[in-house]
Amino acid sequence: MALAASSVISHNRTVKSLAFPLPKHGNIAANHHQHHSKLGLHSFSHPQYVYQCSNSRIFTPSCIAKTAVSDVQLHNSNLTTAAADNTWSEFARNVSGEWDGFGADFSIEGTPIELPESVVPEAYREWEVKVYDWQTQCPTLAEPGENVMTYKNIKLLPTVGCEADAATRYSVDERNIGGVDNKVSAFAYKSSGCYTAVWPVADNGTLKLWELEHCLINPRDKESRVRIFQVVGVDGTKFVLQNIRVFCEQWYGPFRNGDQLGGCAIRDSAFASMAATKASDVVGVWEGPNAVADFHGSGDNFLQELKDNGVLKSIRDDSNLILLPKQLWCSLKEREEGETCSEVAWLFDQGCAITSRCSFSSEGKLKEVSIAQETTVSEGVKQATR
Repeated sequence: MALAASSVISHNRTVKSLAFPLPKHGNIAANHHQHHSKLGLHSFSHPQYVYQCSNSRIFTPSCIAKTAVSDVQLHNSNLTTAAADNTWSEFARNVSGEWDGFGADFSIEGTPIELPESVVPEAYREWEVKVYDWQTQCPTLAEPGENVMTYKNIKLLPTVGCEADAATRYSVDERNIGGVDNKVSAFAYKSSGCYTAVWPVADNGTLKLWELEHCLINPRDKESRVRIFQVVGVDGTKFVLQNIRVFCEQWYGPFRNGDQLGGCAIRDSAFASMAATKASDVVGVWEGPNAVADFHGSGDNFLQELKDNGVLKSIRDDSNLILLPKQLWCSLKEREEGETCSEVAWLFDQGCAITSRCSFSSEGKLKEVSIAQETTVSEGVKQATR
């Protein structure tokens, strides 16, 4: 099975680079609009004239000009819809497949949480080896022609040595986006395969439990990604972080509904007990192209494309900063006027990070999701801001 996994890695995937900013389809539409508008205005500069067509219908110049503008607006609308469909199709190609790796839970201080003793092999207990990581699978399938996606978080029981063929599932958590089985309350996506999702987990009336899922693709390696879940308790308008769940995953081939397992051919390793990211690598001034999805007043439209929104500048300090292994960090901060911001980030190279944010209003409603590719500014500026 491991051999089969490794043999398909480099041949079955068409990957496109993470593009910041996105292609400006709006500019194409604008040029189209300007072209037609000039035709309408310049061709009919004498409003006192009327024109009769071969079918005997009579039009004034203003009527013809309005018809031309109306046609352009319809054309622009079609372009926008087509662009959104193309983005989803590309997203579907990049996110779909067999993603295998490791997963671990962390406390709100960033401390790894041991696996239950009942699932740890006797040999590990005899050797007094602490186990923090699950080996995981995440078979994912997004339909290119529909805004529908499903995936499974599969945890495998720990094994001693290379026992991939004997791996036993401990749990399966299936997630559905779109369609009749939709369970997500908000979902924002990029063509690269990155996405951010808000999952309502529980609601006992006074306290709601949400999972904020951030999926980040390595901009320099489209077959490598991290998914970070921030489990958040929402009491009215107050957000309290409960715990953090991290998955580090590699792409191992086309979607096979979990039948394929990387096993001993897996290109990653257990990570929970590794050293955490250094605060000095995070604190300072960052900036870079930003893509945004606006959920304020979106009504029932829970699914949004992340669109280019210029350059974002961020100044980070170490307050509320939770440092995690694998060059990851996250935070949950209350801003001015009672707003709350959830952030996760992956330092995929020195001075280079990809970040995901969810912004909530003072009423506890999702306002905006953004994903940015940021770099640190010069050290001189960085020192001046401290």
